[in-house]
Amino acid sequence: MLKIAYSEIFRYSVPEKHRFPMQKYTMIPERLLAEGIITQANFFAPKKLSEEEILTTHTTEYWHKLKTQTLTAKEARPIGFEMTPTLVDRGRYIAHATYECALYAQQYGVAMNVAGGTHHAFADHGEGFCVFNDVCIASNLLLARGQAKKILVVDLDVHQGNGNASIMADEPRVFVFSMHGAKNYPFRKQISDLDIELATDMEDTEYLQILADTLPRLITEFAPDIIFYQSAVDVLATDKLGKLALSQEGCKARDEYVLRHAKAANIPVAIVMGGGYSEDIEDVVEAHCNTFRLAQQIFFDEASSNSN
Repeated sequence: MLKIAYSEIFRYSVPEKHRFPMQKYTMIPERLLAEGIITQANFFAPKKLSEEEILTTHTTEYWHKLKTQTLTAKEARPIGFEMTPTLVDRGRYIAHATYECALYAQQYGVAMNVAGGTHHAFADHGEGFCVFNDVCIASNLLLARGQAKKILVVDLDVHQGNGNASIMADEPRVFVFSMHGAKNYPFRKQISDLDIELATDMEDTEYLQILADTLPRLITEFAPDIIFYQSAVDVLATDKLGKLALSQEGCKARDEYVLRHAKAANIPVAIVMGGGYSEDIEDVVEAHCNTFRLAQQIFFDEASSNSN
């Protein structure tokens, strides 16, 4: 069964001025349910990240300031959200959801977080709408608990996962692959295990060829036993913050390529959504829903048909 992490706190805890991009967190499940792609049985409510789990990845000082709401205005400004206790709680649920998705992926082949992909959070500070780094926390928990030995992060957000790169810089068991717009935020990038910087306005064909030239090699050479896939849709040509030019079809083909290669290699894949900032939220929701549709189709519908 396709397990999907979802909680109302993913959307409703953010300030009103940020509600527009956050609407997708309820629109995605509603659309998938209406289409009959999934049922309520697919959803699970994630647990809340504990303080001990936070400190596997983030510094004591940063966590203390979040907990006590004592970040200075200068420290909070790069995050981009008004800091509130509920916003911190939201991040704790999202991050634990990503860890739980990894465990479900190990059981079912794939699992998905309706939120997540907070790859701009560093160990000691947040940036770019990211408070906690969910993929790094989940990776550290899997490694510490003996639930994974080698982890591949496939980050296809239009923005480099600078927090991922920084946090995992000295962790050889985690390979961070980021394929992103060269001219996009962050303008001072970190060094991942593999960074591929893409030209402004790159379209489907060239993008997909670069992915095809890279991903199979990484899977073969690094031989991970789990993949975290950041399936952001800010690669779309319609995105207000991105500088790439993928079509809906190209974005869907990207997801299909990643998922089919993970399945063929028998590597569990935990999927987080990342960004999406098109003017028309329908573009964002449809592109994200394609990721869920493909996961259901590739890992469950086709498997069921083949077994019959």
